[in-house]
Amino acid sequence: MKTKKIIACLDIKDGNVVKGINFVDINEVGNPVEFAKRYEQEGADELVLLDITATNENRGTVLELVAEVAKEISIPFTVGGGIHSVEEAQAVITAGADKVSIGSAAIKNPELITQLSIKLGKNRVVLAIDCKLDNNEWLVYTHGGKKATELRALDWAIEGEELGAGSILLTSMNNDGAKNGFAIDITKAIADAVSIPVVASGGAGKKEDFLDLFQETNAEGGLAASVFHYKEININELKIFLRKNDINI
Repeated sequence: MKTKKIIACLDIKDGNVVKGINFVDINEVGNPVEFAKRYEQEGADELVLLDITATNENRGTVLELVAEVAKEISIPFTVGGGIHSVEEAQAVITAGADKVSIGSAAIKNPELITQLSIKLGKNRVVLAIDCKLDNNEWLVYTHGGKKATELRALDWAIEGEELGAGSILLTSMNNDGAKNGFAIDITKAIADAVSIPVVASGGAGKKEDFLDLFQETNAEGGLAASVFHYKEININELKIFLRKNDINI
């Protein structure tokens, strides 16, 4: 079994960590730099910073935040939200991020995945897929989960790999913040269909949810936010639990 990763996610709005349920009901939680330091201390393997309301106006603020986080932690971290060009992605990497995550921009311009892969290196390019179960079909949504597309999540994941994505961040909108477990079916389908790493996001509520994810799918990582923010799950204790259950973490 491949080594699995536990990843903490920081949703950023106006420079603060926020969290919602099913992509709505957003509440402010705290300071992103302090959270980043805490998660590294707790044993997180990676961090993801998502600027959930990214616009050109606050891009500078986000770059400052990326630089602050980079100074305080040594674990890899990914930054996403509002990255629409190679230049913007390069600026995020230059500020200190290890990877960039693109979602809506990749659907609007699929060639951006290839361009980033060539310019930054495949391993730095994360394809973010926000999906929702509509009429028994997992469809991709854009603009922070606000706009539906006709793209099937499985098809888009396969195409994303072909275009040059180095990994996939798969978020189930149905499960996001609900704490009733990851979306095992679509995660398994995508992780079986691609050869690049898949990180599952949305739905973690207890340690057993991570165990189910790793036992039932080939996902390489499990990502969570609120259960870590509110100290409902301690990352170090989660890793001990998974190791006791024969997960190579």
